[in-house]
Amino acid sequence: MAVDTSFDEEPMCEINVIPLVDITLVLLIIFMVATPFMTQSRLSITLPQAVTDEAKDKEYVTITIDKNANVSINEKNVYTPKEMEQVIAQKLMKVNEKIIIIKADLDIDHGTVIDALDAAKKANPKKIYFATQHKKDKI
Repeated sequence: MAVDTSFDEEPMCEINVIPLVDITLVLLIIFMVATPFMTQSRLSITLPQAVTDEAKDKEYVTITIDKNANVSINEKNVYTPKEMEQVIAQKLMKVNEKIIIIKADLDIDHGTVIDALDAAKKANPKKIYFATQHKKDKI
């Protein structure tokens, strides 16, 4: 019994790239859809309105306070009021401009904002600003 080991067909020397392109496009769509969710803040706040200048593009420390009194510093971690002073001082050392911006929800208790302001003042910043939404002109 002899087994014929010769092949009459040539081996396939091509790589089919169509599935690779499909996978790449699917991944691109997934990242395009997921990116806006990654850049949004975890705390949802409603800022008060004012007629002021636009914010400049500088490095600064941002303290965000939502309507449930949750405090976030640079929109990354949530801290208790006792930890605020220490964390603000650490974050302020890492930025060139010693500027702090406080973003507090319109409906938040003023006591929480004052606690954040006191913690910010103890870090000895150059300036402290309150963030607002641009007020629409009433005609």
